[in-house]
Parts: sequence; C-alpha cells; structure tokens
Amino acid sequence: MKTIQVAEAIYKQTGESTKVNEFGMREMQAKAFEKRNAQYLLLKAPPASGKSRALMFLALDKLTNQGIKKVIVAVPEKTIGGSFSDTNLKSQGFFADWSLNDDYNLCTPGLDNAKGKVEAFHNFMKNDEKILVCTHATLRFACEQIEDGSFNNILVAIDEFHHVSADKETSILGRVLHGIMTNSNAHVIAMTGSYFRGDGVAVLLPIDEAKFTKVTYNYYQQLNGYTYLKTLGIGYHFYQGKYTSAIAEVLDTNKKTILHIPNVNSGESTKDKLNEVDLILDIIGEVDHQDHDTGVIYVKRDSDSKMLKIANLVDDSVDREKISTYLRTMKKEDDMDIIIALGMAKEGFDWPYCEHALTVGYRSSLTEIIQIIGRCTRDSSNKTHAQFTNLIAQPDAKDSEVKISVNNMLKAITCSLLMEQVMAPHYNFKPRFPNDDSIYTPGEIKIKGFKEPSTDRVRDIIESDINDLKASILQDDQMIRALPGTVDPEVINKVMIPKIIQMKYPDLTDLEIEEVRQHVVVDSVIKNGEIKEIGDKKFVRMAGQFVNIDELNIDLIDRINPFQEAFEILSKSVSTGILKAIQDTIDSSRIEMTPEEVRILWPKAKEFKERTGRNPELNSSDPLEKRLAEAVIYLRKIKAEQIQK
Repeated sequence: MKTIQVAEAIYKQTGESTKVNEFGMREMQAKAFEKRNAQYLLLKAPPASGKSRALMFLALDKLTNQGIKKVIVAVPEKTIGGSFSDTNLKSQGFFADWSLNDDYNLCTPGLDNAKGKVEAFHNFMKNDEKILVCTHATLRFACEQIEDGSFNNILVAIDEFHHVSADKETSILGRVLHGIMTNSNAHVIAMTGSYFRGDGVAVLLPIDEAKFTKVTYNYYQQLNGYTYLKTLGIGYHFYQGKYTSAIAEVLDTNKKTILHIPNVNSGESTKDKLNEVDLILDIIGEVDHQDHDTGVIYVKRDSDSKMLKIANLVDDSVDREKISTYLRTMKKEDDMDIIIALGMAKEGFDWPYCEHALTVGYRSSLTEIIQIIGRCTRDSSNKTHAQFTNLIAQPDAKDSEVKISVNNMLKAITCSLLMEQVMAPHYNFKPRFPNDDSIYTPGEIKIKGFKEPSTDRVRDIIESDINDLKASILQDDQMIRALPGTVDPEVINKVMIPKIIQMKYPDLTDLEIEEVRQHVVVDSVIKNGEIKEIGDKKFVRMAGQFVNIDELNIDLIDRINPFQEAFEILSKSVSTGILKAIQDTIDSSRIEMTPEEVRILWPKAKEFKERTGRNPELNSSDPLEKRLAEAVIYLRKIKAEQIQK
C-alpha cells in the first residue's frame, strides 16, 4: 500500500525567520524581547525557532536592567542543557554575552537528585553567582528544602513547559511553580514548542495562566520564513502483520531519516526491541562493522553497495553514550544517514539534515508528534522537502483486537489533521457587511454573519490558544467518532464544538463561546480547503466545491465538516472489509443523542422525507441517514413521554 498524504504545506522561502536584526535577534526572538518587562512570560514557538537564545536575551536584560539578581533555567533532560552553554552575543550587537560557570551547570552525568547537585543548587541560592542550569527534576528536589519566598528577585525559566501540569496532586513541578508564583515576586519565563499534554490535563490553572503575557510564533511563520525548505508533507502508511515487514515500503535510504520504533508496551511492538533493530538493519543491507570509538554502524546497502552510517539509539548499553556523543558533535551532512530510536531523538535533539521522520505506531501524545516532526523541519541546504510518515497497523476485521486498531487509526488520523492545521497559513477573519467594497489586506477573509471578538478574553484565546483548542477538540473521544462523517456537520460545529469550548474555558459567556466557536470552525474549514485565484476573483474549495470568497457566510461554513476530507481519502485507500470494521467500531460506541442535536436534525429529517418520499431508516448504509432516523425515534420517544405525563 502506498503512503496516504493527508496534507502538504507549501512555503514561500522568504528567509525572514532566519534573518537577524542589529542585536543579533531572529524574528521570533525580537518579538519575545519586545515583552521583556513582563513578570510572567509564556513563549510558544516551534522547534528550531531559537527559544534558547531568546531566553538568553530576556534573562540578561532582566539581570542588567530589571533588578533580577539570579537566573535559574530548568530543562526536562540533561542533553537539552547543552542549548544553554556559553554563547557570544556581543559580536552580533547585543550588550552582553551569556556565560555559565561550570560549577552551576547541573546538567551533567549522575542522578538528578544526587546530593552534590541539590547542594550546588542551595549554594547558588546563597552566593553571588548569576546563572544556573539544571533539569526539571533537580529543581523539584532542591525546592523541597527551600521556602517559596527565597525566589524573590529571581527569574525561573522553564524550558519545554508542557511537562508542567496544573494537577498539583500528581505534578510536583506544577506545585513548585504555583508556590513560587503565589508566594514570591519571582519572574517566570515558560517556553514550549507544543502546548499540548497527551493526558489532556491543563498545563496551568486558569488563575495562574491569566497572569502570563503570551508571545506566540506559529509554525507557518517559522517554516514560511526559511531559506531552503519549500514543502512539508504529513502522511500515514498502513501495514498488516508485523511492522518490520512493511518498513522497506516507507524507508527511503536515500533520505536522511529518523526512524522511531514503537514502545515495547504497545501493540505494534514485537516485544524484542533489539531484534527489531537487527531486522531493520538487515532490510537496509549488510552490516559491515561498528566503529569502536563512535558507535556508528556501517551498513552496505543492498541496492548499490553504498556504505551507510546508522545510529542505534535503541540499545541502552554502554555504546549508546558513545553514539549520543557522536550525534551531538557531528557537523557535516555525510556524518550520518539514518538514526533508529525509541525514546530518544525527540525534543531538544538537533539534526538539521534530517529529511524524513518515520514513526511506527500510534502516538497518543500530540506533544510527542510535534516534537518528532520538529526533528525534520530544520532549515538546511540539503533539502527542499521534509516528510513525516506514521506507519500504523491496518485493522483486521478478523482480529479480536480490531476495536483497538480502529481507535488507534482514527486517533492517528486526527493527530495528522491537527498538524495540518498547525502548519497552514494564518488568516484574519472579519465580518462582511452589506455594500462593503473595502480593499482586502493580505491574509484577510471577510465572512457574512461572522462575529468578531467582543472581549479581550476572546481575542487572547484566538491569538494565542487556537491550536491548543483544536487539540482539545480533536482529542475528544466523541469528536473522533463523529469526524468520519457519522454525525451531521452542523451538529459537530454547533453542538459538539461549543461543549468542548465550554469545558476548556468555563469562565466564558454564551456570546464569547459563540465567538470562539465561529472562529475555530471557520479557521479549520478554510485551512482544510484551498484558495485559488481565477482572474480577479478568489475561490475557496470547501467540501469538494469552489465557492466565491466574496459569497462566504457563516451558515454555509457551519454546514461543512472541517475534517471529513481526510477520512474520505482513507475510504478510497482501504478495502471494504476495513471500512466495515471502522464503521462497526464507531457504531458499537454510539454518540448519545441530545435535544440540541435533535433541533438541528428534525428539519433535515422532514426535508429528507419530502425529497425521497420515505422516512430515514435505521439500517441504512449511510451514517447520516441513520442519524436522522435516530433523531426521529428520539423525538417520538420524548413526545410519548410527554403524553404519558
């Protein structure tokens, strides 16, 4: 089976995101520096946008100009600490260099709770040193013996902030941060390339999140501003049996690739990770030798005898430290061809030459997927196209685990849909009024009946949280079952999405929920479509039809399932048996009918009868007709109950 491309984004190669200003700052860094006086700053920016250096600029300004006495930088794992090593900033126009005393770089070998590291942290809090870098874990352990008030006039910077959780019962780091923010005047800078948590728990409590000034630099700004990268593809590839039998179909050994094999506890794993690596090496070619000093495996490719350099990060023996060191220090394109990993080579891992991120198995965490995709989206002269491919098990109707396979397939597709939305161009939506002949500004789309934000709260959600909200929508179990076309689009857009918005933002009024709802639906539909210019007119493709952009209205958009196209592509790519297995799985966990849905479906049921001369039937093969029949039955039941009363 060939790879199904869910989306392919095209970028303009403007070079803007990699240019530097007179202070040596790239576009994102300058945007963050404009907000340098904020006590609490939340920086959301993609991998490779320069968040580490942005923090250096901000921290040095706070130390020099804002009365901050010390800076603590916390990273999730030791390897990422290398991003905060000594950096010459003066040579590019900034007023100071970033300099770290080796005694207070605690991202060194050894346990995070080692006595020496915790003591070094405590010593730092008492002496005149200015900068400390440690892991999240060391920060947690050290804070067990430090009063919150000790953080007065200190900047606490937390990298990869999505590791924090608002659930203070389970997240010690979340509890530490809440205490510091509540009981001291500390400044906090939080940085993340993906503000999603796989467990669906909020990163911050609303009361804490409201304190943060947000700086958002989106994926499109980053990728559109590259010099070399032109396109990014997102796709998936199905296999049956063991995944190792399908690797050869998707692994192009001419492309620099990071291959992530499945977790040993997952259904896709053979439970023998080392043997899986050996099988993959055999598929590529014949192992010639392994370099004793570096750990690099040299494999003679079967097709042409070319010698490939391969890194095995799956084997956690002593050799992994050797290969990890080699990967951190390699400089040239020819230094590596393929990296095989399991839990490594994700966040913080930098290999600009990577062209293909190939991931085996469904990943429940959107954060993990974003981090994996980020490994291949670095700008590099060796590539104009980057590709993310998810190799996932095709459900087998005869398999007792078919329901799990179907659910994993649907979730994998919805993850890809979210990434399509995240990587797409940004648009500004405005209401269109009668006799409005004003000239469009670039990226502006006007829509009849569209509601503009009426409060700062709604504006903040739209400007900073729209992708986070889409993640919540696409991770919702009922939404996942509805998106393949089993529920009427108007029900999805007018009933299901508002409920998710209300759960995520319980403080919003009904009007605010409607304003957010309209924006997320319009944004999703337009980004899933395609805009074309014909003469002096613009058209947008929605639900397979091109609509004059001047005739767009909110009622028309509300009648479109923003994400159904991906499932239509799926339906053309799998057998009828697989499609039936998918439908049976969805049917086995029906979405409960609600009065709100009935209000939308009842007029459609009447229209259906007028058009066909019959009532909608429960045993129809059309899922939407079945849903109409359920609505009619639901309404009859309600009427019967009312008569009895």
